[in-house]
Amino acid sequence: MQAEAGGTRIEALFVDEGFGTLDEDTLDEVMDVLDGLREGGRVVGLVSHVAELRARIPAQVHVRKTRRGSDVVLAGC
Repeated sequence: MQAEAGGTRIEALFVDEGFGTLDEDTLDEVMDVLDGLREGGRVVGLVSHVAELRARIPAQVHVRKTRRGSDVVLAGC
């Protein structure tokens, strides 16, 4: 990944959505790649509304809209 980033090592990757359109096999492949990046020492953050991802992501940050603003809940952290 470093060569693809112009020689700069990328320490963190944040992916915003796009998972809802994937079939189950493709979603598994994507999650395997992201798990590999995480196991290699990178921080991987996902923004998604796909319920199936919750079972595969141990540490989660849930942001919920409230009448007073946003509420943040940490799960598995």
